[in-house]
Amino acid sequence: MKTTLLKPEDYTRAPWKNGGGIFTDIADAHRPGTVVKNWDSLLWRFASTPIVAPGPFSHMPGIDRLQMVIGGRGLVLKAEGQEFDEREPFTTVRFTGEMEIVTELEAGPVEVVNLMARRGAAEIALVALKEPGERSLPDGTHLVYALSGDCGIRISSEEFLVPGGCTLKIELAEASRLIFVSGLAVLGSIRLTG
Repeated sequence: MKTTLLKPEDYTRAPWKNGGGIFTDIADAHRPGTVVKNWDSLLWRFASTPIVAPGPFSHMPGIDRLQMVIGGRGLVLKAEGQEFDEREPFTTVRFTGEMEIVTELEAGPVEVVNLMARRGAAEIALVALKEPGERSLPDGTHLVYALSGDCGIRISSEEFLVPGGCTLKIELAEASRLIFVSGLAVLGSIRLTG
């Protein structure tokens, strides 16, 4: 197991693919040997972003996306013939980057986290950690993003305190168990497959 504490000053900021806003890139991975890191070389990305006005989502062919509201409420994603309901915070929705999605804000701006991965390259999961408990983690990369104050966790009998706003990156060569002790966090999991 390898762990790295990512602090807000380690995060980078960049424009949305469609230029409609700015996202905070918390952690990502690109194809090995990539010289220029861009959307075409991206394997996966974990990021946060405010959505302050209704508008279209970026078109991202070949990318699978998970999204969760972590601040505010009332977000609905509208696509042809379907709706993704994120009105309540900490609800995860899954959609593809090819979908033509427009946001609807029913109660003002929101803050969301996104976990995206190139289809066929990785399996991804995104869950909120709100109450003490235990969960299994497969081999791969796991990101514990502390949302509100410090978060306490244990992995393989090691204890970690993740300061608010920081992210603990956990790289596992084999399956393990995470015990969530305290706080409020989002857990993003990425398992490379291709």
